[in-house]
Amino acid sequence: MKNLITLVLIILGGVTSYAHDLYGTVTNENQTALEGVGVYNKTTGGYTYTNVSGYFELDDVSVGDVIYFYSLGFKNHQLTITEDLLDGTIQITLEDSVVSLEQVVLVSKVNAMSNFVNVDVKASPVKSSQEILRKVPGLIIGQHAGGGKAEQIFLRGFDVDHGTDVAINVDGMPVNMVSHAHGQGYSDMHFIIPETIDNLDFGKGPYYAHKGNFNTAGYIDLKLKKKIEDNQISLEAGQFNTLRSLGMFKITESDYSNAYVASELVLTDGAFESPQNFNRINIMGRYNFNNRKDQDLSITLSHFQSKWDASGQIPQRAVDQGLISRFGAIDDTEGGNTSRSNFLVNHTKQLDEHSRVKSKAFISKYDFELFSNFTFFLEDPVNADQIRQQEDRTIIGAETSYEHSIHVGDHDSQLKYESGLGFRYDDVNDVQLSRTMNRKTLLERLAYGNVDELNAYGFIDVTYKKNKWTINPGLRLDYFKFDYENLLSESYDNKSEDKFFVGPKLNLIYAATPDLQFFSKSGIGFHSNDSRVVTAQSGEEILPLAIGSDLGSIYKPTDRLVINAAFWYLFLQQEFVYVGDAGIVEPSGKTERFGVDFGLRYQLTDWLYANGDINYTHARSTEDPDGENYIPLAPDLTSSAGLSFSNINNFSGGINYRFVSDRPANEDNSIVAEGYFVTDLNLNYSIKNWTLGLIIENLFDTEWNETQFATESRLFNEPQSFEEIHFTPGTPFYLRGKVSVNF
Repeated sequence: MKNLITLVLIILGGVTSYAHDLYGTVTNENQTALEGVGVYNKTTGGYTYTNVSGYFELDDVSVGDVIYFYSLGFKNHQLTITEDLLDGTIQITLEDSVVSLEQVVLVSKVNAMSNFVNVDVKASPVKSSQEILRKVPGLIIGQHAGGGKAEQIFLRGFDVDHGTDVAINVDGMPVNMVSHAHGQGYSDMHFIIPETIDNLDFGKGPYYAHKGNFNTAGYIDLKLKKKIEDNQISLEAGQFNTLRSLGMFKITESDYSNAYVASELVLTDGAFESPQNFNRINIMGRYNFNNRKDQDLSITLSHFQSKWDASGQIPQRAVDQGLISRFGAIDDTEGGNTSRSNFLVNHTKQLDEHSRVKSKAFISKYDFELFSNFTFFLEDPVNADQIRQQEDRTIIGAETSYEHSIHVGDHDSQLKYESGLGFRYDDVNDVQLSRTMNRKTLLERLAYGNVDELNAYGFIDVTYKKNKWTINPGLRLDYFKFDYENLLSESYDNKSEDKFFVGPKLNLIYAATPDLQFFSKSGIGFHSNDSRVVTAQSGEEILPLAIGSDLGSIYKPTDRLVINAAFWYLFLQQEFVYVGDAGIVEPSGKTERFGVDFGLRYQLTDWLYANGDINYTHARSTEDPDGENYIPLAPDLTSSAGLSFSNINNFSGGINYRFVSDRPANEDNSIVAEGYFVTDLNLNYSIKNWTLGLIIENLFDTEWNETQFATESRLFNEPQSFEEIHFTPGTPFYLRGKVSVNF
């Protein structure tokens, strides 16, 4: 018995000494601390990230474990654990490198695909801030109002309009506008200068506790650069009287702080017969302080303003009859102007090795005015059907979250959680829909009032990793207070409603091998309705449920190849939608969507990278009979792919395509929106610190329609109205040259 006890104690002693914690810091070659570097234990699947000081602590590390240190733009660093490495703090230095798929490690994270898609972002620079949305697999966008209006978004069988079912944020500041004059969730991203974008984080489906309103089809978070490496001046010119200038300059730079300013000017007439007279100016300043110990602070100021004319959506019959060309107009007095000014503060406080607090606060001042004419002379055969939508808005918001990781004591185990509280308040004045003529004469106000909308929320997100399993439950609580003052009423007319929403989430990941993981995601999300609908409906059915689930896998058989696939389902309850163009409420009924996503990314060589995605969706209304239950404009088959190269005798560039199949434009599919296949090309040549570039949109001059709608309209002197496709033509062959210098 004594010998048995001794043996047990020896075994237990071995177990006790088997697992250790690995401590260290990660810097670049200039000995600057690197935040956000992945530290991954390939042996156990455990992972962590460096904090604001470049410090990391990886739990449960044993002799013989293989540790990877990785970050885009740096060579991977591999370390095999020996006894002496567990006795103190280690120092890791990462070497600069061209961005490569090899630099991304497959870890058990709910949004793991974001890391791989960021290789797409780095390998093929975008031409506009809105275009970066196309980097999200399966997402397509379309412009239909002269370049100044927010683009139309399609994702997972949703015609998202301008953002109703996709939550978009920039460094934590929301882009979506609630109770907007034109449409719920309106997301104008033109205030972002594309060269300031650092990376992209996204997730599909309503599965994320830290995401709330509009997160049904998914969310997109853009991260802006905290610092720039060089000053840059760029000039771009091309067809259709296009001119774009960019300047990015360091203001100050020291060991612990830096600041830069960026500005952009865009001018173009577009391919239309009536010039767009489009102009946009952006300016942004950003200051970052990092004490390389326990604090990181970013302060961002930005302003943008834009003005444009538009040819609008034209009826197919007018083109077929030769009344106008594809780039002509029935009413070229459409257009608008808008501006947005932002002040944003982000702060991270590292409390200790296991805990940190992240805080953000923002204020935005926004105005919007849009003139449109979708039906021409249907309602008013004398003055025509032009409408004006306008608003003046202030947004204030803040959020604080606490993150903590817990050492559970078992080898191959990790536990961490994040909890947060926040609010957003929108003060919208003089939000209106009016009938106008030639932008000058006010004929009639159809809707006119003031909106006050508050969203307060809290969430908790827990991640527990045990051996090959990762369990991620979450819960989100949202409180809404809707207030609408109707200024058209002769007497004081103010109504308000409030509502609570509870959204549970549960995500599971099984890492079968270090190179293969399976995942199951589930959750309940929502998008809020317009305050004017909420008060009109007395608070009924204003936060309809979006119930979704995903089942899929990510496979990285080699360092240079990643394959992903997912089957998904999403059900939406009855909801009421405010149609901003008509000032009416339309019930949409229950809907369901299911589909499959498939993607592939392949680093063919050190200098050649390929990526591709194909997405299929079946979208139907559940309350209408078969054959009459199509969801208008819901895309069923989309695909995109690209091939990019770099550092070939100073040349770099790429070619990519996007494809959308034919899709129903109305409920019985009797009117079809035509699909398209469009190819873009870019080519760059670098000489020392100079770069010469060539950009070609629609390389093969394809005739395509960027946006399409089934609309009833009547032309001047037509005896009756017609319902048919009305479209905005897609850009034809579009050539631009570019020259830039870094210093």
